[in-house]
Amino acid sequence: MRVLLVEDDEPIAESLRRGLRRYGFEVDWVRTGAEALAAAEAELVLLDLGLPDTDGLDVCRELRARGDVPIIVISARSDEVDRVVGLEIGADDYVTKPFGVREVIARMRAVLRRVRPADPAAQAQPDRYGQLTLDRRGRRSYLDGAEVLLTPKEYDLLAFLTEEPGAVFTREQIMEAVWDANWFGPTKTLDVHIGSLRRKFPGAFAIETVRGVGFRLVVSA
Repeated sequence: MRVLLVEDDEPIAESLRRGLRRYGFEVDWVRTGAEALAAAEAELVLLDLGLPDTDGLDVCRELRARGDVPIIVISARSDEVDRVVGLEIGADDYVTKPFGVREVIARMRAVLRRVRPADPAAQAQPDRYGQLTLDRRGRRSYLDGAEVLLTPKEYDLLAFLTEEPGAVFTREQIMEAVWDANWFGPTKTLDVHIGSLRRKFPGAFAIETVRGVGFRLVVSA
């Protein structure tokens, strides 16, 4: 899915781009309202209101006048009036800064479910990785067909690592994706959860430590 990200703050934009790409989204990033209105049609728009050349609300109004593309406003404006106006002129949701990548992903998925109801005949099937099966819709995991009970964070960590088996993820990438971009606690909690997954899925996969970098998940044949 192609997402148009309209954001003039480069650190925020880069963080969102990395996060969205990890979840399989293609991201076109522009910094101004003019660039947003001239960009190729996207399947969803993430729109900042504080743009350097125009008010993001005007961009939202114009995009809505052109069609029914889902629009999620992302803004430092937390005032209720701005939120109400944004929704009234056509935004599908409103996220206030600061936010975590996972929150934005969850809002995107919720909006897409509302505007594009799923076809029951095309329900997502569980993902299989050797002996491991993940039911991402139901947030359930199985080892050789038997359910393995996980805590919410254990599931989030396993789901993230299995999105790209064999890829090395840094501690920072994992913490941002699983514990939120605003996590300020010790990363030791990551090691604890890695150890728990290793114990609960013996032989199904290996979570290898890449010294000085992070971790990668290797699925057993």
